[in-house]
Amino acid sequence: MATLLRGEVACVLQAAEYQQYKDAYRPPGIPLREVRRGPYDGQRGAVMRTPDGDLPRTLAFPAGDPRVVYEYDGMKGTTAVYRYAPALSPAHRPLMDAVAEQYRDHAAQQAAKKGQ
Repeated sequence: MATLLRGEVACVLQAAEYQQYKDAYRPPGIPLREVRRGPYDGQRGAVMRTPDGDLPRTLAFPAGDPRVVYEYDGMKGTTAVYRYAPALSPAHRPLMDAVAEQYRDHAAQQAAKKGQ
């Protein structure tokens, strides 16, 4: 990773754990792994401390029109861990509806193959 500037802390974005996904929208038949997964999981970067010295409670992406939210989940060594927060992300519901549609389409294709 590049050199950190004064006041910055290395961070990593990870999939949601129970605390973040407990109130999240989950369409019927969609596995929990799909709900937990965020679009920026695995990304590394740096976060600037707030004026009082704490780390921000949330990070929102993209910067201009924040639709995806990651929530601070503590430190792992010298790296701040932020987890996808589906319940706080405005893009989560439409994303899950699109995933559910893909699962339905796949199931219909499999059923059609078995019927041949």
